[in-house]
Amino acid sequence: MSEIWFRTGEATVLAAEGQYTDAMPEVLIGSTRGPAGQAFANMMGQVQGHTRMFVVRDLNQLVRPATMMTTKATIHTAEYVELLGGVVQAATGDAIVDCIIEGVLPKDGLDELCMIIMIWLDPRCADDPNLDRKDLYRTNYEATKLAISRALKGEPTVEELIANRKTVKHYALEDVIEY
Repeated sequence: MSEIWFRTGEATVLAAEGQYTDAMPEVLIGSTRGPAGQAFANMMGQVQGHTRMFVVRDLNQLVRPATMMTTKATIHTAEYVELLGGVVQAATGDAIVDCIIEGVLPKDGLDELCMIIMIWLDPRCADDPNLDRKDLYRTNYEATKLAISRALKGEPTVEELIANRKTVKHYALEDVIEY
């Protein structure tokens, strides 16, 4: 594979019925020597309410390529941090390693790459007494793999976006505009 300089991808995997476990990661993959590497290094500090952490599969198991994750929602509780740094981080790490195993991410040159993943973790998860942690894992695992794959394949293509311009609309536009 030629050098990966700056690739982006995203995916949404919906929760099981009655859960708030939708996963919507947004991924940046690129060379440690380019703009992705600069952004990665700039994330080494903390921002109140938006914890940044390396993706690890478990203690002493930092994934390759080095990956930083942060939240899209503001963190208000320790319970939220526990889910983010627990189930969600583990699912994200497992997805990254499986992308290497499956050849989605190139095994050679991983130390020359870095990733930033912005994580959607619905704040209601932390307060839900019926939270299904297996579904939280499933959605984040599947969505992370899909987002990485899309980033490296350049999906959707410009041709796809043009072709579906009048058939696909954002869910928030339901009853707002007609195509």
